[in-house]
Amino acid sequence: MKIHIQGGTLIDPAAGAERQQDIYIEAGRIAAIGAAPAGFHAERTIDARGLMVAPGLVDLSARLREPGYEHKATLDSEMNAALAGGVTSLVCPPDTDPVLDEAGLVEMLKYRAGKLARAHVHPLGALTVGLKGQVITEMVSLTEAGCIGFTQADAPIADTQVLLRALQYASTYGYAVWLRPQDAYLAKGGVAASGALASRLGLSGVPVSAETIALFTLFELMRVTGARVHVQHLSSAAGVALVRAAKAEGLSVTCDATVNHLHLIDMDIGYFDAQYRLDPPLRQQRDREAIRAALADGTIDAICSQHTPVDDDEKLLPFAEATPGATGLELFLSLTVKWAQEAGVPLAKALALVTSAPAAVMQRDAGRIEVGARADLCVFDPHAHWRVEPRALKSQGHNTPFLGYELPAVVRATLVAGRIGFERGVQGA
Repeated sequence: MKIHIQGGTLIDPAAGAERQQDIYIEAGRIAAIGAAPAGFHAERTIDARGLMVAPGLVDLSARLREPGYEHKATLDSEMNAALAGGVTSLVCPPDTDPVLDEAGLVEMLKYRAGKLARAHVHPLGALTVGLKGQVITEMVSLTEAGCIGFTQADAPIADTQVLLRALQYASTYGYAVWLRPQDAYLAKGGVAASGALASRLGLSGVPVSAETIALFTLFELMRVTGARVHVQHLSSAAGVALVRAAKAEGLSVTCDATVNHLHLIDMDIGYFDAQYRLDPPLRQQRDREAIRAALADGTIDAICSQHTPVDDDEKLLPFAEATPGATGLELFLSLTVKWAQEAGVPLAKALALVTSAPAAVMQRDAGRIEVGARADLCVFDPHAHWRVEPRALKSQGHNTPFLGYELPAVVRATLVAGRIGFERGVQGA
């Protein structure tokens, strides 16, 4: 379909550009910016006056819950949620049931996602069989099936020798390893960040050292193997400092932080509110400020939603027994814009952290607006606000610590490869 997006303010984070220009789309790609190409006749015109036109968001961590956990969410529901949130590309971890540790399972997921023809899905393969931390998976066949990297999700490898061999294997073939830094023993049984709040509430704590010791080990093994590693979900000021030093040393490391940790701290838990039961746990204010500063100075490369749909029954349990996680795809853009407004960060720079920067981490061509690029676009109103309520969410998971919040930025339309996948109150012809 030939589409004309008219009168919008184009914002290209990769180029740091912001200007009012029309966009012309043909055959799934951006055919022209500014003036229409010769002979172009739009089949559909989207009136974007007063709206922003940005690259579709790229989310480095979104659980889609298929296969195996369809009672929590389905590909259909979460793809709808992604488009409603302006997300056009997402990375899904392998902690499904069965675990994504065989090529056939990855191919099935890619096929199912492709049939839905919505957001682009990029699976991570399991680093070890069954995520048990014992036997390394067949990374070559998993890559051929469509995996962009390998991870343990939230199941750390306790055996350092296995981790060493996995990094050696990945380094040999140039594969990326995505790891969440968490010592398996120090974090065992913890449900909240160690500190005064956890002690006062009688909750078992996860110390900062669980993150820093894992990072020390990981960076030493990277020096030995030369592996390329993406560190997921940094949560502490001390962890940020270690990543900053590793980058200064020249190690091949990138990292992300979750949008939840960009806004919330442990004190928000209040009186055992299970909506704030997240993994990694929310830490102190100094940790949140360190994460914000690291995003501003480039130490942290990207923001992710850490979308983890959890059903109501699993959140109605006592805090320590509740399942960690929160829906995030539909809040991703709004929470990023909210941070930008509060911190005085230019919108283009903030959007780069959820578009071009995560695309660079994935080493995929996305997150840009330029002639010839795939037409993955998000049209949104930066001045409108919406209220986070279960009925406002398309995700099957309605649990989030931001319930009741009034958030800025409302997605009006999302285009994936030149197809209009989502519309909300935009005028067109």
